[in-house]
Amino acid sequence: MTGTPPAAEPQPEPVRDRSALAGAGLVATAGLLWAAIGLFATPLLDRGLSPAAIAFWRAAVGGVCFALHATVRRAWPRRRCAWPLLAGFGVVGVGVFYTALPAAIEAGGLSLAWLLLYTAPGWVALFAPLVLAERVGRRTALLVALTIAGVALVALGGGDGVRVSAPALGWGLVAGLTYASWYLVSQRAGTGPIATGAVAVPVGALVLLPAATWPGDATAWLLVLGLGAASTWLAGIAYWAGLARLPATRASVIATVEPVAALVVAWALYDERLGALAVVGALLVLAAAVAAAVLPRRA
Repeated sequence: MTGTPPAAEPQPEPVRDRSALAGAGLVATAGLLWAAIGLFATPLLDRGLSPAAIAFWRAAVGGVCFALHATVRRAWPRRRCAWPLLAGFGVVGVGVFYTALPAAIEAGGLSLAWLLLYTAPGWVALFAPLVLAERVGRRTALLVALTIAGVALVALGGGDGVRVSAPALGWGLVAGLTYASWYLVSQRAGTGPIATGAVAVPVGALVLLPAATWPGDATAWLLVLGLGAASTWLAGIAYWAGLARLPATRASVIATVEPVAALVVAWALYDERLGALAVVGALLVLAAAVAAAVLPRRA
């Protein structure tokens, strides 16, 4: 014995912690990429493209990416009964949703569009009992009440650069409702994100084809490619890769970085300032989104 303490044994690396950290980073990245939709769509609107034309190019580019990904990974839907459901979903979840979001931006501005988009958890709570056979309980009432109160305050509060109007509210709520259909249909179909996107997004592009117009200059093409490849395909893949490393509740909470980032972009680049009442309403809408992630679901 020399009196020298034995050297400390090397500790195993916290693999689980590193995986969770990577998952959080992937989910946050997805949220930021989704928030960047406004950065791509707004200049395309300024260049004269209609919301439906923007939706077509987003679906066309994103659909090609999803189809190639599904082919490489051999991830096409294996159940025949899933194909008709996903094809029908492409009409609503892609054709309508991809059109409603830029239409909401055009009518009311980026801030209002994203706050109304995040009524989606309230729509999920409302329709989950019908689509997924979940019980109707206090949770549903809480989420719907928070969402309705938040939307009402945002509409009453307005703000600088925030154009509250019937078209803005209508398109924004349609965007939130059709956004919610992504969760409801994917749960019902039992397919993964790659298979869902590979079928539904190209179908949506076909539905929107009559509205297609040529983007024009090189900058417009770069915006279209960014919208379809980064904010559609890559964002979806990043989110689901993060979800594989995190509990769904934590991932959903982290994903609320999306509306926060969208509000920051609207404030910094487009001089949109929410009024005091609208800020309270925004907090209620975000609280509903967090509550949807944290509160337990009842089958």
